[in-house]
Amino acid sequence: MTPAARLSAAIELIDAIDSQRVPAAKALKEWGTAHRYAGSGDRAAIAGLTWDVLRRRASSAWIMDSDTPRARVLGMLKLERGLEAEAIAALCDGGRFAPEPLSEAEQTALTSRTLDDAPPHVAGDYPEWLDGELAAVFGDDRVAEATAMASRAPLDLRVNTLKAKRDKVLGSLAHLGAKATPWSPLGLRIELGADARNPGIHSEEDFIKGGIEVQDEGSQLAALLSGAKPGEQVIDLCAGAGGKTLALAAMMQGKGRLIATDHDKRQLAPIYERLSRAGVHNCDIRTPKGPNDTLSDISGSADLVLIDAPCTGTGTWRRNPDAKWRMRPGALEVRLKDQVAVLDRAVPLVKPGGRITYVTCSVLGQENGAQIAAFMARHPEFAVVPLEQTAAVLWDKAEAFLAAALVSEQGLLMTPRRTGTDGFFVSVMKKAG
Repeated sequence: MTPAARLSAAIELIDAIDSQRVPAAKALKEWGTAHRYAGSGDRAAIAGLTWDVLRRRASSAWIMDSDTPRARVLGMLKLERGLEAEAIAALCDGGRFAPEPLSEAEQTALTSRTLDDAPPHVAGDYPEWLDGELAAVFGDDRVAEATAMASRAPLDLRVNTLKAKRDKVLGSLAHLGAKATPWSPLGLRIELGADARNPGIHSEEDFIKGGIEVQDEGSQLAALLSGAKPGEQVIDLCAGAGGKTLALAAMMQGKGRLIATDHDKRQLAPIYERLSRAGVHNCDIRTPKGPNDTLSDISGSADLVLIDAPCTGTGTWRRNPDAKWRMRPGALEVRLKDQVAVLDRAVPLVKPGGRITYVTCSVLGQENGAQIAAFMARHPEFAVVPLEQTAAVLWDKAEAFLAAALVSEQGLLMTPRRTGTDGFFVSVMKKAG
C-alpha cells in the first residue's frame, strides 16, 4: 500500500471507531481481517496512524477547526508527525486509494492555526471533565504532563533474575536495539518508531526460557519499592495476570512464601503458565471460590501485602490512548470505592511491623494521596515509610529518582514527563510493631 492509501485506511478506521463505538484494538483487528491483502508493514503503519490520531484527538480537531475523522487525521499529521501543509497536500492528491485533495479551509487551517490559545484540556489532549483533577495534581504543568502521557511508549522488559542476568540479555537482544532502562536495575528498553512492527518478543529465546517479561519500568519500580525480601511472607492481593507477582518472586529469590490472589478469578488465568515459565516455585495461588475468604488462614501473618489497586488507568494513557476518551466520571467513583475495600481488606492480613504497599497506575490525586490519607485516618496504626528509606533499593540512583518523581507526604508519583515511565503512584505503609 502507498502512504496515501494507508492514510485513507486510517481515516476509515477512525470513522469506524467513532460510529461503532468500539475499542481501537478491536477495530484494527477487524480491519486487518477484512483487508488480508495488507501486509504486516501496512498494518503496522496504519495502526500507528490510528493510535496517533487517538493520542492527539482534541488538539488535532482544534488545529483543523473540525472534529471529523478526516480532520483529526490531517491535524495529527501536523502535530504528531510534524508534516508541513505541502507534504500533507501531496498525500491527499485524490488519486487511486488516496484521500480527496485538501479544501481551501483545510489548507488554511494547516498553515495558520496553532495551539497557542487552546484551553488546557485541548492542548493536553484529555477529557475536559478531568481538567480539575489534573490541575489539582500538576497545576500549570498539567498540559506538559498530559502531553507526555499522550506520547508513544517504548517497549520495556524486566529481566527475571531467577533465570538470567541483565548484561547477558542485553547482548542477546542487541539486534532489537535493547538498552538498559534509566532507573530499574532489571529493565531493558526498546524504542519503537511510529510505524514500527511488533518486535516479536514472545518468540525470542530469552522470553521462551523465562529470562524476560514485558513490564513497564514504572511497574518494575513499584515492585522494587515494596521492598520484598527473601524469607518473607508476601501477599499479592490484586495479582491479576501476575506481572508484579513475578517481580516479587524474583526479589524473594525463591525463599519465603508468596501468595497471589485476585477478586476476579478470571484475571488470574494467565498466571499459572507465567509462573512456570519464570521458574517460580514458592507461589501459592488462591482462587476465589464463592463468598468464602480465601485468606482466612493467614490472618495477621504477612510481612508485606502488595495492593496493585483497581484504578482508572490514567497513568497508562500512552499505551491505551483510546481509553481516556471512553472514560466517564462514574468510573472514578466506582474505583474509589474498590480501593477503599481492598485497602481495608489488607489490614487484618498484616502482622505487627509488617507493610502494605499501595500501587496505582493512575495520576489522579483522589486515587493516590487522598486515598492514603483517608486510609491512615481510618487505621492510625499505619504510617507512611519515609521515601528515602523506600527508594534505597535503587542504590546510587535513589536520590536522583526521588528528585525526578513527584513526592508528597503520602507517597511518590512517577509520570512519563518526570521519570520516563508510565504513571504510577506508590506508597509504603508500616504497621506499628
